Parts: sequence; C-alpha cells; structure tokens
Amino acid sequence: MPDLSHAERHHSSNRNEWWRSGVIYQIYPRSFSDANGDGIGDLAGITSRLDALATLGVDAIWLSPFYRSPQKDAGYDVSDYCDVDPLFGSLHDFDAMLSRAHELGLRVLIDLVPNHTSDQHLWFQRALSAHPSDEARDFYHFKDGRGVDGNEPPNNWVSMFGGPAWTRTRDAQGNPGQWYLHLFDSSQPDLNWANPAVQAEFEKILRFWLDRGVDGFRVDQPHAMAKAAGLPDHPDVERAGAGFIEGEASPPMWFQEEVHPIFRRWREILDEYPGDRAMCGEAYVLPLSFMAKWVRPDEFHQTFNFRFLDAGWDVEKLYSAINESFAAFDGVGAPSTWVLSNHDVIRHASRFGGDYGRATASDGIGPNDAQPDRALGLARARAATLFMLGLPGASYLYQGEELGLPEHTTLAGEFRQDPTFARTGGARVGRDGCRVPLPWVAGDGAANGFNQSGKAWLPQPELYREYSRDLQTQDENSTLHLYMSALRIRGELELGSGSFDWLPQFVNDTALGYRNRDILVIHNFGDTALHLPPGEVILRSQTINTDAHTAVSTTDAVAPNETVWIRAC
Repeated sequence: MPDLSHAERHHSSNRNEWWRSGVIYQIYPRSFSDANGDGIGDLAGITSRLDALATLGVDAIWLSPFYRSPQKDAGYDVSDYCDVDPLFGSLHDFDAMLSRAHELGLRVLIDLVPNHTSDQHLWFQRALSAHPSDEARDFYHFKDGRGVDGNEPPNNWVSMFGGPAWTRTRDAQGNPGQWYLHLFDSSQPDLNWANPAVQAEFEKILRFWLDRGVDGFRVDQPHAMAKAAGLPDHPDVERAGAGFIEGEASPPMWFQEEVHPIFRRWREILDEYPGDRAMCGEAYVLPLSFMAKWVRPDEFHQTFNFRFLDAGWDVEKLYSAINESFAAFDGVGAPSTWVLSNHDVIRHASRFGGDYGRATASDGIGPNDAQPDRALGLARARAATLFMLGLPGASYLYQGEELGLPEHTTLAGEFRQDPTFARTGGARVGRDGCRVPLPWVAGDGAANGFNQSGKAWLPQPELYREYSRDLQTQDENSTLHLYMSALRIRGELELGSGSFDWLPQFVNDTALGYRNRDILVIHNFGDTALHLPPGEVILRSQTINTDAHTAVSTTDAVAPNETVWIRAC
C-alpha cells in the first residue's frame, strides 16, 4: 500500500525554457527511414519523415549517433566526431535535415559520446603507435599489466558488455605491451578525462555542432568519464560486476567528482549560444538525490530518469519513483524527466506483457524466452503513456512507440549485431530486438515502407505490418491517434509546466491517481472497474466498449489496465 505520508507535491512553473516541459522524440537513425534503399536508415530518410513527427506533436528530436564509425556498436564507437558516416549521408544531408526540422518548429539534439572513442579514431591510432611514455598515450588509459611479465590485467574491472575491461596491445612485431581500458567493447577505448587536452578537444566538438545550429546534446554515459586516480580495483566486483551497489561508496569507474567541473564548462559554452541550447545526461546515478547534483543550475539541464524507467508497471515502485523524482529535482530547480522506452531496453509494449525484470537490467527477449502477451502489453503500454504524458516535466519518446510497436522477440541469432550477444556467446541476446526498422506503409516491400528496396539491416517480424503508420493514420482508435491526442491536449493545457498532487482516494494497491492543473489522471491496476470521479472525460487509453484484455472500457468507469484523463468539475 503506498504511504501517503511520503506524498510529494509539485508546483506549476512560470519558467518558459522549452527543455523544462518539452516532449523529445528519439530517432535511432539506422532504423528510422532509409532513403537510398541500402537497408540502413539515413539522414535523408529522416528529413523525408519529419512532417510525420511534426504532425505527431513532439517538440524536439534526438538523434542517436550518425558520426563516422566502424559501427562495432551501432555508432557508439566514434572515429570522427565532426563528420557524418557515409552510411547516413554527409554533412550537407545533416544541414538539410536540421534546416527542415527548424522550419517545422522541431528542435534537434544530437548524441555526444565522450566516455570512449572507436579504436579506429586517429587519437587512439596515434596512442597505439606511441612509446608508453609519449603524451599521445595520455589520451586514453594505458597501463602495465600485473603478474609475471604483465600477463594479468591492471585491475579487476569488467566490461558492461561482458568479459574483462582490459585488452593487451601488441607492437608491430607481435610482442605484448601495455593494456588499455574499455568499460564497454574492446573496440571502444575509454578516454582519459584527467587530461586537459581531451577536455579541449571536446570543447571544440561542442562548438562545431553548436555553430551548425543544433539545439543541444544528449550525453552518453557521462557518469563513467572520470576514473579514480591510479585506477584501483573495484572493491565489490563480486556483487556489483561492472556496476555499483546503490547507497554504497561509488566504485572507481563511476560517479567521480571530477566530472562536475567538466560539465560546468560545457554549460558555459552552451549558454554562450542563443535559443535555450540544452544538455541531457544519460546519467545512471542513484538514488535520485545523488543524481540531482548533475542537474544543478550550472550543469546539465536535465538527466534521464532511470528510476521511473525501472519502476515497471508496479503501484508501489511507480509511486515511489514519482515522489523521489519531484523531491530530488525540485530541490535543485531542475525538471523531472519521464521515459518508458529507448534503444537500450525492451520496448514497453512487450515489457509490460510479461515479467522481464528491471528495464535497464534486462538483456532483451529471444526466441527461447517466455514470450510476452501482446494484448496485455499493448493495453498497459497505452495506459502507461497517458499516465506519463500527464506528468509535469519533460518526456522522452522512442521511435515506434507511438505505433505501439512491440519488441522483435524471435530474431534469430544469425541477424543479431549487438556486441553483448557476441561477447557472451549468445547467453545474453542483447538489444537488437528494440532496434528493428520502423514499418511506415503496410505491405510496401519486405520492410513495410522503411525503404523501397525491402532491405533491412535487421529484418522486421511479419506482425509489424499490422502496426504500420499508414494503417494507424486511418484508424481513429489506433495507438498513433492516442499519442497525437495526448500530445495535443498536453500542449494546449500546458501540462508539461503544470502542477502535481496525488489524489488520495486513488492511491492504493489497485490504483494511482494525480492532479495536474485541473486534469485528473487515474490508472486502474486492479482486476475490477473503478468508478470515475465527477468531471469530463477528455482522453482514455482504451476504446469505449472494446475488449482490452479481460476488461471493457465504459463511459462511467476506469477499466483494468486503463488510464483516463478527466477535466475536474
């Protein structure tokens, strides 16, 4: 039973910076839209579909990496931060996309990956060929090994993708040398952020894109950038593995205090530019009272709310996550952010159709795993979306969720490309299932309008046809229309900058309800219908008189697995 004695409140804001209340739509470029038919999405494809996003009603888009890259980790292994990979087009294509987005009133954030580069980056290639005492090596973390002849890694750190976090180098004659650190794949060496030269290079990179007109950055893994001096052993690797234990001392590769002056300098640079340029940190920092340090007025504008993402669709966890969010972020004058899906987690239309644990701890769903209940998952996903979009603050959407798109849960191993799958010998299926190309037009080739050739870097499951955008455009009861209605009403009623109070009569084991301005948002977690309070129903996640997994939505009740928006009397 949620404890109302710990209920938080949030007051409406008169601050008008867009990032405080905006809805940001994540584009995974290789899977969004493919203009040249090679099977990989590109910038020209994005440009061709921007009208659809403007019609959807979002405020901004965020593009996952499109930089030059060997694509060992889908572009998160960057070999040149100031150029576009030919897979996606050219800088000219980027400029055209940015210009069109701005014409449509869409702001554009781009991904910045500062913790590591590709092993093909010129900086790393110089470091590899340099003598161990050369300053070129100081761009990364090179160390002598332990044990006889240095055959053991320098410390006990392990990779987030499985296996050790160190790889040993060899010289031109094949002789073993020093080891280099990579918290992720071996093709992604970690940068040494204690080196002022690294900091200077990234300030140039920020300015390069800001000068082109981008509206800000989503910063990948900022909490990993600084490492404890000397790179000591992880004191609790047996329990924490590559991660950390919440509430205990920070391990030597996460949450180091030295990152904060770096972010303050970045904030100064963004503040030099007009138009409310913004930074969002993918900071997996818990508890949220600790994360709040990252969104103090002179650091990040916002950070992803992983507590909310990991709450699942559980009454007590969701109640606690929302209270913790408002307490932490209101305390430093930052907006709370809300998110249900992204390119690293099981799509919530599938995640809510089964028991797959915490979103950020899951490894995808494979053909040998228990399969989600599609009907239940979609009913809960639609409800979760309405519940989230009614909250004040900023919200993030992941491409395809506006279609109710499920995870590709039966993708064969031969198609999988996530490094996690390879590094664990298939024991962890990885994240490919949420990254499958989008279906735009039902039956338009094997890829349903993703392109005209039918090619796709990951094949769509047959069921994607029924989720295609063109079919949903014609159906007023579709998930697409639900998102469009919710975003329109959210904007008209200024819910993003609104207030928050729990509704005590709807905070219990089977319901959660809150008020934002004069809108009541109520979700039914139980098995029986709830009576509606007085007021005008303006939006509901289920269709009236339509079976939605053991429940029928009626005009005077909130059905199981349903969220309703009501204008209070």
